[in-house]
Amino acid sequence: MTIELITFDLDDTLWDTAPVIVSAEAVLREWLVANAPKVGALDVEAFQAVRQQVLSDEPQLRHRISALRRRILFHALNDAGYVNAAALADDAFEVFIEARHALDVFPQAEPTLIALARDYSLGVVTNGNADVRRIGLGHHFKFVLCAEDIGIAKPDARLFHEALLRGGVAAGAAVHVGDHPGDDIAGAQQAGLRAVWFNPGGKHWDGDKAPDAEIGCLSELPAVLKTLG
Repeated sequence: MTIELITFDLDDTLWDTAPVIVSAEAVLREWLVANAPKVGALDVEAFQAVRQQVLSDEPQLRHRISALRRRILFHALNDAGYVNAAALADDAFEVFIEARHALDVFPQAEPTLIALARDYSLGVVTNGNADVRRIGLGHHFKFVLCAEDIGIAKPDARLFHEALLRGGVAAGAAVHVGDHPGDDIAGAQQAGLRAVWFNPGGKHWDGDKAPDAEIGCLSELPAVLKTLG
């Protein structure tokens, strides 16, 4: 079947995620030290304990990571005795999410998106809370589908089925591109899509079913899609 839709994972597919998360966590911690020092002094284990309690009380937040972070911040602030915990949590989250978007897109990403948009519709399917519209890439995509939108995360096939609905194509006409063997490759294939593994580190594939194709650089993608199509 002719390929009509290409969907993309974001984190570690269009940019390197670890450095920006580390930086955003540091920025958040600095803000808390200055504005809510009793919470700023908490160690990682204390925040993990709050997280586990929130998820125990509100398991529906497991795949809504922005809402989950807001609730963790609220509970930590409230437990520390801040009477304005809700407002502080909102402010703290905005500090974090702003820093979370101070990322460096891979240099091959936008040229590749521009080239692909000439022949295909493009979409986003992500479990993360980075917004391509906020970093200036949104205009390349027909739709942006985040796990937070519907409370379902990859590799659940329902997220990919929703992407097909938004893209207006059958599964056989769609290809998903991502770095994660389970969430992206197995998830997409189980939903009937073909899957391209973005593997810049040259890792060995050890999943049950091989990806339909593999690339080490995003610039390889247009040619690989021609072979799949």
